[in-house]
Amino acid sequence: MISKDYISTSEVAKILGISRQAVLKKIESNEIAAEKIGRNFVIPKKDILEIAGKILGENRKQEIETSLDKTIKDYGEAIKKLGEE
Repeated sequence: MISKDYISTSEVAKILGISRQAVLKKIESNEIAAEKIGRNFVIPKKDILEIAGKILGENRKQEIETSLDKTIKDYGEAIKKLGEE
């Protein structure tokens, strides 16, 4: 059983929206720090937010960029005024 301080590679894959195999490749290339317990790797829960921030799929990055552009277009003036206060 995995400690509550760690999550499995399958769970990390779901969080990141990538395959388990992709997670294992990222562990091999040291993009994701993991510990080996028996035959399986586990990832510390405390590292997940940092990992997710570094490993966003291109589609997700594009969605974020599009949303940001739309927000600035629609609310740019209001955001500037709030920044002045």
